Amino acid sequence: QVQLVESGGGLVQPGGSLRLSCAASGSIFRINAMGWYRQAPGKQRELVAAFTSGGSTNYADSVKGRFTISRDNAKNTVYLQMNSLKPEDTAVYYCNADVRVPIAGTRDYWGQGTQVTVSS
Repeated sequence: QVQLVESGGGLVQPGGSLRLSCAASGSIFRINAMGWYRQAPGKQRELVAAFTSGGSTNYADSVKGRFTISRDNAKNTVYLQMNSLKPEDTAVYYCNADVRVPIAGTRDYWGQGTQVTVSS
């Protein structure tokens, strides 16, 4: 079993910054891909930023130039630095990982979500 634990959400004023963290733990052979999604009220969950299995990064157009994804492979942790936050960034942010685990092979895991609210 693999657990993804997120932290770092909260309330911030427009133009402010937040840093999200997601740590993966459990029976992990290898993390193939890992990243962040978000879901605003009444909207579908969407990709924010992620590392692909090839090691490259993908960003949603709406966050390019403002958000930066990074990782610490030794800690199985991925970070999302969010700068110049806008009210439309308000959402629950979810960590996602595609993980190779014993016996079961490759499985997809989600964190519990962390609320980010951008408001004055």
